[in-house]
Amino acid sequence: MLFLFAIFLGIVAGLLTGGKLGNLGRIRFRWPWLVVLAVLVRGAVLLTPLNRFEGAQYVYVLSLAAIGAWTAVHWRRLPGVWMVTAGSALNLLVIVANGGRMPVAPELAGSALLDRGTIGQYTVMGSGTQLNLLGDWIRMYPIPEAYSPGDVLIALGLAIVVFLAVRNPGAYEGVTRP
Repeated sequence: MLFLFAIFLGIVAGLLTGGKLGNLGRIRFRWPWLVVLAVLVRGAVLLTPLNRFEGAQYVYVLSLAAIGAWTAVHWRRLPGVWMVTAGSALNLLVIVANGGRMPVAPELAGSALLDRGTIGQYTVMGSGTQLNLLGDWIRMYPIPEAYSPGDVLIALGLAIVVFLAVRNPGAYEGVTRP
């Protein structure tokens, strides 16, 4: 939800400052199927019963690594995407440090997660989890979920990338070449 809000915010800000929505369609990326596939796999593990299967968290880790790698390839070509790469790297770091699971602050975890201790790629944050500062502990009203510092960085990066694309398509001239 946070990422969609960031994209929406980037579009609105770009339009309010004289940009055009059609500018988004002019951008051509390298290997767009890779990021689309990684986002779909990430979403499938997050939002479907697949997250109940042991080992699904490792598929989630691979999808995060693919997203991070894709954004790293586009780092110099897409202004602002370095923030998405950095946020993805922070999330990947904390998830790998916790055996493929993102720690969630107990006060923000749902009752099912609190009852079970782990669900899919999430685990309740505590003394047994690593790098808790990078886990999901941030609440951003009115959005009800918990977010990590990496998520916030990704959202900021997405908003900037989309804003610049809507506002100034010339910033992305290098992206059109394969």
